[in-house]
Amino acid sequence: MDGLSAVQARIGEIQARFAATPSRTSSASWASAASAAGLTGTSTAGYATGSAGTASEAAVVSEAQKYIGVPYLWGGTDPNKGLDCSGFTKLVFGNLGIDLPRTSSQQATAGKPVASLDQARPGDLVFFDHSSSRAGIDHVGIYVGNGQMIAAPQPGEQVKMQAVGNPAVIRRVLPEAAAAAPAASGGALAGVPYADLFSRAATKHGVDPSLLAAVAKQESNFNTSAVSPAGAQGLMQFMPATAKGLGVDAMDPASAIDGAAKYLSSLTKQFGSTELALAAYNAGPGTVSRYGGVPPYSETQNYVRSVMSKAEAYR
Repeated sequence: MDGLSAVQARIGEIQARFAATPSRTSSASWASAASAAGLTGTSTAGYATGSAGTASEAAVVSEAQKYIGVPYLWGGTDPNKGLDCSGFTKLVFGNLGIDLPRTSSQQATAGKPVASLDQARPGDLVFFDHSSSRAGIDHVGIYVGNGQMIAAPQPGEQVKMQAVGNPAVIRRVLPEAAAAAPAASGGALAGVPYADLFSRAATKHGVDPSLLAAVAKQESNFNTSAVSPAGAQGLMQFMPATAKGLGVDAMDPASAIDGAAKYLSSLTKQFGSTELALAAYNAGPGTVSRYGGVPPYSETQNYVRSVMSKAEAYR
């Protein structure tokens, strides 16, 4: 297992341990767990370091994912204790050889402006003015694509992926070469949230990583905390009974993606095609078996077409 894999596996264990009471996770308890996982403010094992030229969109997203689950701490710059929003962004980019100012208002002057969210790329910094008591930038996150960012939100919460909303300012601090050609260093899924997890699970279970990413996009728009009206949970939208049967923690990205890859591999072997496997993922294997093909439900038929289209776009 490489350094990134080991860290992310350990993060999954830590998040599961604290999931029941995230708002009461203490700095001391996190520090102990984070130390065991090897998370420190200076550790860069498995990541590009040394100069701005080594950073890429995919590297920023992967580095940011490393700290998901770290508790918020105002003024925090050490993940063993906690991070605030600008402490988080400064740490991520610092680990990749890019030195940012300390505060969000200062960071909002770094790099070059991006005109709108439509033009934003993974690795861009997104800034907000949330305070009604004083004017100016007071929050920052890292854009990861598809309308999502990773940020340290506020006291009582943790570093997490969430919808971007409407940023007041967007800045690009990555070198232009990295922003212009992300695929050169990250493959077909460069800039896709959790690209490394999709690739690793796909290799392990013999499925297409682009298909896995497309399912996540379709199911939750890469939202790890999504819960559907029917009760489906997490990034890959597992129903609790299905997750239990697969031994999956639906709210943990690494576990959910691995479980989805395993499940899709099994469904593909059972039904003999990707389209039928997707139909079974959406409507259930029993329904596909009963109809002898894609069920005559518009929701399922549209689901199969949409996921296949998204997968093709990711290749």
